[in-house]
Amino acid sequence: MNTVTQKNNHDTAVRLDKWLWAARFFKTRALARDMVQGGKVQYNGQRSKPSKIVELGATLKVPQGHDIKEVIVREVHDKRRAASLAQAMYEETEQSVAAREANAEARQAGALYNPRPEHKPDKKQRRDIIRFKHQ
Repeated sequence: MNTVTQKNNHDTAVRLDKWLWAARFFKTRALARDMVQGGKVQYNGQRSKPSKIVELGATLKVPQGHDIKEVIVREVHDKRRAASLAQAMYEETEQSVAAREANAEARQAGALYNPRPEHKPDKKQRRDIIRFKHQ
């Protein structure tokens, strides 16, 4: 097995999928690997392989729920740590924070125009709905 060494906080080379797992972006390393292989995670603006060695200062675009976080690598670790320590491994860019907040506001505004009923329709109401749709 070919091992590449790189100078960073712990003098170890860390794979992209392992770093994403250690930074708590994904629950398992297999999920992280699948997201990188599927092209969902970008490393310095390009598709990458899960075996890509993570460097300090690299920018990553990582999907999180409905949004995409753009982060800068600040620390490189290969072990999964506490959430508060894991958040210190990266810094989210200001543009990413602004975009996420704007998307959250848009989703909330959209929910106001698309209200949901308080409960499911009962059997009679479903029949009435079906009858109305077929008119």
